[in-house]
Amino acid sequence: MLKVEHVTKYYGNFKAVDDLSFEVDKGEIFGLLGVNGAGKTTTFRMIMGLLDKTEGKITLDGKTIDYSVTDNIGFLTEERSLLTKLTVKEQAIYFGALKGMSNDKILERLDMLLKKFGIEEYKNKKIKELSKGNQQKIQFITAILNEPKLLILDEPFSGLDPFNIELFKNEILDLSKKGSIIIFSSHRMEHVELFCKKLVILVNGKSVLSGNIKDIKEKYRKKNIMIRCDIDKKELEKIKGVEDVIEKSDELEVKISSKEVVDDVFKLVSNCKNVTKFVVEEPSLNEIFISTVGESYEK
Repeated sequence: MLKVEHVTKYYGNFKAVDDLSFEVDKGEIFGLLGVNGAGKTTTFRMIMGLLDKTEGKITLDGKTIDYSVTDNIGFLTEERSLLTKLTVKEQAIYFGALKGMSNDKILERLDMLLKKFGIEEYKNKKIKELSKGNQQKIQFITAILNEPKLLILDEPFSGLDPFNIELFKNEILDLSKKGSIIIFSSHRMEHVELFCKKLVILVNGKSVLSGNIKDIKEKYRKKNIMIRCDIDKKELEKIKGVEDVIEKSDELEVKISSKEVVDDVFKLVSNCKNVTKFVVEEPSLNEIFISTVGESYEK
């Protein structure tokens, strides 16, 4: 288990992280979210022991993270961190050696992962000769080469098409099933919803929302109703508690203030012709993120 307990970090008089606490169990995928400058990168660096904490405690399986532990950690940074003049093989050997792996184990893992990601032919090519998407694959491969006990992923899907996002997703889920603790950060909330069950949202270094995503959605009062029928949107807009009605290609999205409004909308729609859809949806994580961050800045 990874434990972050009441961690605070100052840069001079600036408080970058403010009394942050969370736990991630073995095999869990945890979302650490926030706008730019919220304190995510500082938190990652403290977890890996690259930055000292001002206050608090961070442990992995009960041990303080130091050089005796870092061989079990993998990190994919948001920025490219590849040595572009090296070949893919040379890059893997370099990173693997830093993690204490033998050459035989490095090459065995490299061959397996290159095959899994469909890029075996690039093994002896220089990094600079690869496309951005394939460079991202190599960066990911080097981050998981050591089969890390703790894996930190910062915008892992950057530059990838939907097919390759699916490849990454499957590998991340596979690592989770094998017991890796995974911390995932992305500005794309739909990516977070692919596999994170718990999260923390940071604003100005402080947690403003945390917990199980399912519970967060259940507690969030605002809902959406998707309707397909012959109805004038103006009639829907008259209902108390209807905040907005958005016309889509062949349906209406009705945003309501709480689930108590559902019955009133249903009564109106049930009297309409050609009703083929009436679905009450939970709010998206993107809506909750925007609302939570916005409310925090307004305080």
